[in-house]
Amino acid sequence: PVFNRCVFESKPRTRNRLLCTRSCTMAAISSRVAVSLSHAHKSTAGRPLGSKPIAPLRTRANRTVVRAHSSGPEDDEPLDARAFRRALSKSKNYNRRVSGDEDVLDQMAEAGISAVNKGGLIATMKENGFKYQRGEIDISLAESYGFCWGVERAVQMAYEARKQYPEDNMHITNEIIHNPTVNKKLKEMEVAFIEPVEDKEGSPKDFSNVEEGDVVILPAFGASVQEMQLLDERGVQIVDTTCPWVSKVWNAVDAHKRKEFTSVIHGKYAHEETIATASFADKYIVIKNLTELEYVRNYIMNGGDKEEFLVKFSKAVSEGFDPDEDLQRVGLANQTTMLKGETEEMGKALQQTMMEKFGVEAVDDHFMFLDTICDATQERQDAMYKIVEENPDIVLVVGGWNSSNTSHLQEIAEHKGLTSYWVDQPSRIEAGNKITWLTSWGEMKTTENWLPEGKLRIAVTSGASTPDKVVEDVLDRVFATKEGECV
Repeated sequence: PVFNRCVFESKPRTRNRLLCTRSCTMAAISSRVAVSLSHAHKSTAGRPLGSKPIAPLRTRANRTVVRAHSSGPEDDEPLDARAFRRALSKSKNYNRRVSGDEDVLDQMAEAGISAVNKGGLIATMKENGFKYQRGEIDISLAESYGFCWGVERAVQMAYEARKQYPEDNMHITNEIIHNPTVNKKLKEMEVAFIEPVEDKEGSPKDFSNVEEGDVVILPAFGASVQEMQLLDERGVQIVDTTCPWVSKVWNAVDAHKRKEFTSVIHGKYAHEETIATASFADKYIVIKNLTELEYVRNYIMNGGDKEEFLVKFSKAVSEGFDPDEDLQRVGLANQTTMLKGETEEMGKALQQTMMEKFGVEAVDDHFMFLDTICDATQERQDAMYKIVEENPDIVLVVGGWNSSNTSHLQEIAEHKGLTSYWVDQPSRIEAGNKITWLTSWGEMKTTENWLPEGKLRIAVTSGASTPDKVVEDVLDRVFATKEGECV
């Protein structure tokens, strides 16, 4: 079919627009949101027509716990997430627009968290072919790197919100982006982060301090539809910084839902973005990589041990998931920060599986794919593939350690067999020529004498949530270490 043939053609992207992502716990795929009992029955005046109250599942101590899934109260009709989002967007208590306040942009630049540090080293390198030489070090900068449009937009909206509501209690449902420097700045602005009740995967969030009239920011990765319902009913002012590319994925899973397809989400089940995406789906399974996909493909073709399947994907499927029934019609969507090539391989594999099982003429009745690969993620990955071909002596990847898109940049360098160090902040480069870094699979390491003597060629890139100033501060420590100065 023409539609499916076109989907997987490799298309070069030259536009440097849009977006990106971030991460968390399993708290919303099959998760729960904790709210104070004293607020659980607040007036719902001002709630958009058509939105449904969240059904409390059980009460313990002074906290009501509700499960975040894509249905309304028990014995009620399933929640129409798309209708709810549309109604919410028309509410006077909802905003997702950037005002473009120049004073705010200046404030961000002064804080070192703007996309471009004017007059800084990175800006200089861009003007000089992405190269810089100092002493024995030659630096090459990836041609696409750092803050994407969606991240910059989210941070700007948060700053604008604090300026607009200087005295109000302000909260955010998660890290706004996966960058420790940026999130620290928000805390300094007295933006309260809504934390899980317990520090473990799957723990519900505690919304008990969020009261009517407060301001709540939804981060760039989005929030689950159940969290949106809760905040709407609480009567707060919502500032929605969700990346438009993430919203595009939500539209894709909504299309799956309406056509009664199961959503196969290429992503990490505990990542905030995937948690939010899954909340808009009906039936879904989250698949991390091609190894997991091969297991699912084999089950589709040959059947298997249902109990084993459900144990394997216990944290990554919708409530009541039945692999015998729910894998007959599937639609593919992706967490926007995953490797583009891997998502495309998954699409081709699923399409081929359905052709083999049901016939070429029936494939459109059993498989669908809407392109939701983020331009910015793709561009940074393409630039990384290009720069590693130069075979530098060292690769430096700068970005939050919980950043999915940054982990894939590190992964590209590792697969090339290069010496690559992933740091989240300048302080990881320590006195005595020592560096603490992370592998793409999450293992923290410390390396002594990481900068060898003599001339060095270092390639540098940064994740989509990393301001230029952070990269420059990292390079300052590199130069100081090489030149024998204190860091």
